[in-house]
Amino acid sequence: MKVFVTGASGGIGSLLVPELLAAGHDVLGLARSDASARIVRAAGGSVLSGEMTDPDVLRTGAAAADAVIHVAFNHGPDLARSVDDEARAVETFGTALKGSGKALVIASGTPIVPGRLATEQDSPVADDPMAATPLGRRGRTARYVLDLADQGVRSVVVRLPRSVHSRGRKYGLAGALIAAARRTGVSGYVGDGSQRWPAVHHLDAVRLFRLALEQAEPGTSVHAVADEGDPMRTLAETIGGVLGLPAEPVPAGHFGPAGAVFALDQPASSELTREKFGWQPTHPSLIEDLAAGDYPPSN
Repeated sequence: MKVFVTGASGGIGSLLVPELLAAGHDVLGLARSDASARIVRAAGGSVLSGEMTDPDVLRTGAAAADAVIHVAFNHGPDLARSVDDEARAVETFGTALKGSGKALVIASGTPIVPGRLATEQDSPVADDPMAATPLGRRGRTARYVLDLADQGVRSVVVRLPRSVHSRGRKYGLAGALIAAARRTGVSGYVGDGSQRWPAVHHLDAVRLFRLALEQAEPGTSVHAVADEGDPMRTLAETIGGVLGLPAEPVPAGHFGPAGAVFALDQPASSELTREKFGWQPTHPSLIEDLAAGDYPPSN
């Protein structure tokens, strides 16, 4: 297949492009800058220059490809704007692909289901503590994509856990723990630190994106979860050990506007995904990567 990939030079996309090419697919990567274009071309893909916020560019990419994988997301300080930009981009793809039979695969997040592991069968817009926040809007975007299955789109949602990681690269929410520890001199955790966060290695995640592209039926949700739930206190203690800092309880506000998320227990399962797609994570766990050190510079 020829696959149009947004975010093709980013943390996930830059690894997804070679994963797709190695499996025999052609890749057209969206690039917003010359530097991004060089990354895509160096991996072996071709480039469509433009912004994720430009609907004409998105429609051009979708028309030129057999499938779309949307992994672009602005991780800047304005989360609400980033989520809105994502929703508009996905709606542009949905409108462009209706009736085509083409695949639309997007990245989203595992839902929060109080009291138990979230599974692939849980709604992306569950009535959880984040429903009224920008993260809840991401769930509604995922619901929109799944509903496209009834409109001639092979729609797939790959739900990513709170920490997508690999040594020397980004660590997701665990990266925020690293940054806060460096800034404050304390490797903090909220409450008693028993709340659990799921995690997956970048390379395991991109392999699942490829398998989902190739095999998933319309309207499918898959969970890219390797570690079902690492306790926040264990993460903080591991980071503190590497940085030589004490691990101590801190208020949720210690982590800024996203602090409320840090206080939630949010484990997730990938049992159904593993059974259906034969996906088995093989790369280091989050704890193993954190214990190895080699943290990237904090922004």
